Amino acid sequence: MDLKEIQNLIKFVSNSGVAEVKLETGEIKITIRTTLEGNSPDITYVQQAPMHQAMSAAPAPVAPVTPAAPAAPEENSKYVTIKSPMIGTFYRKPSPDKAVFVEVGTTIGKGDVLCVVEAMKLFNEIEAEITGKIVKILVDDMSPVEFDQPLFLVDPS
Repeated sequence: MDLKEIQNLIKFVSNSGVAEVKLETGEIKITIRTTLEGNSPDITYVQQAPMHQAMSAAPAPVAPVTPAAPAAPEENSKYVTIKSPMIGTFYRKPSPDKAVFVEVGTTIGKGDVLCVVEAMKLFNEIEAEITGKIVKILVDDMSPVEFDQPLFLVDPS
């Protein structure tokens, strides 16, 4: 099962209203838990055990994937959302020993680098398409992001 199939399964389960789904195929075990409105956010754990591993050893869970919570439309309607152009890992810094690209309150111009998204060992700089001020950073550093996932809210005024 590849990443795209897992992502499609997560979307399907979250839209279906089912509380929990467990799937085991060969060496992959996937558990997707969703919650009803007002409860904690959705969390997905993916576990994979190598085929040669002894049956007594339990596989370690992969980092949980948490979808971004939808923002209140009335308070964010005046802001422009900058979204991820690809699936990958979101980084706020060019390298671990460097400063972050932007903070909340930073004034940005068109073409300024806002973050880096790593996809298949390639680090892709995400540039601002507008001029404005960063109002909110919607993703934690070193978090997985999906295509078209909101990353930043920008006040264009």
